[in-house]
Amino acid sequence: MSKFTGKKKKSVGAVSTASLPDIVFMLLFFFMVTTVMREQDLLVKIDKPDASEITKLEKKSLVDYINIGPPMDERLGTEPLIQLDDAIITDMSKIRPWIEDNRDQRDEGEKSQITTSLKVDKDVKMGIVTEVKQELRKAQALKINYSARARERTGSGD
Repeated sequence: MSKFTGKKKKSVGAVSTASLPDIVFMLLFFFMVTTVMREQDLLVKIDKPDASEITKLEKKSLVDYINIGPPMDERLGTEPLIQLDDAIITDMSKIRPWIEDNRDQRDEGEKSQITTSLKVDKDVKMGIVTEVKQELRKAQALKINYSARARERTGSGD
C-alpha cells in the first residue's frame, strides 16, 4: 500500500443564496427612497429665459407651477397656452379655483408659505403673463416667482 494515493477531487459546495433576498430588498428600498415621481407632463414648450440673479426654492412641495408657452401638440395651434397640472386651460377664470383647491389641500401652517411659480417660455408676450398675474392677485396668491436658467453675470455691475 502506498502512503500517497494521489489527489482527491474535493467537492465544491453550492453557492449560498441566503443573502440574495437581503440584497434585493436593499436595492428596492434604495430606489424607493431616491426616486422622485414626475408630478406632471409638460404639454407646452418652455424655453426658460436666462437670469443672473436667481435663488433656489427651498421647499418645492409648497410650490404651485403654472406653465405658459406654445403647445407641443401642433393641433392646438401656435399661440401660447396655460397649463395647470396636467390640463391646458383657455379660460383665465379657472386659475382662481385651482389656486384655492391647492391651498385647501395643504396644512393650515403651510398656506402662508405657498409660492406660485410661473414657468414661462422666453418668447411669450407679457400680456398673457399679466392676465395670469391678475388672476393670482384675485386669488390672494401674492407670492410669485419666475423660473429661469442660471447664467453668468455680464456687464460691470459695480
